[in-house]
Amino acid sequence: MEYRRFQNTVVARIDKNEEILEQVKVIAGKERIHLASVEALGAVGEFTVGVFKTEEKKYYSNHFAGNYEIVSLHGTISTMDGAFYSHLHMSAGDMDGQVVGGHLNRAIVSATCEMVIQVIDGQVDRKYSEEIGLNLFEF
Repeated sequence: MEYRRFQNTVVARIDKNEEILEQVKVIAGKERIHLASVEALGAVGEFTVGVFKTEEKKYYSNHFAGNYEIVSLHGTISTMDGAFYSHLHMSAGDMDGQVVGGHLNRAIVSATCEMVIQVIDGQVDRKYSEEIGLNLFEF
C-alpha cells in the first residue's frame, strides 16, 4: 500500500493481496485520523459482507470469492472508547453484472483498490446501544 496526504485528504492505493480494513487502520494510525469519511473502488478476489438482522440484533455474513469489481465502498472512521473504529459498507459486481454487498468484514484486493479518505477535524466516539444492538455515534 502507498498513500499520500494532501491537507485533509488522503489518497491511497491498496495493492494486490492486501486486506482493505487492515490498510485503513494502518493509514488512520499513521496519520492520527480520528474522524473521516471513506470511499473507494477497485477489484477484490475474496470478501465477506454482512447484513444486520434488527429483530435479532445480530449480523449474518456472506463470503464471496472470484472476480469482483468494487461498485461502491464507503463509510466512516471514528473511535470507540478512544480507539480506532471503522464502519464500511461495500458492494461488488461479478462477471455477470450481479451485485452483492453489505457491511464489510474483510476484503482481499485482487488487482488494486483506489481509496480517498476525507479527514474531518474533530472526534466522534461510539457507544454500544442495548436497544439497537450496534455501536452508535455518541455526541
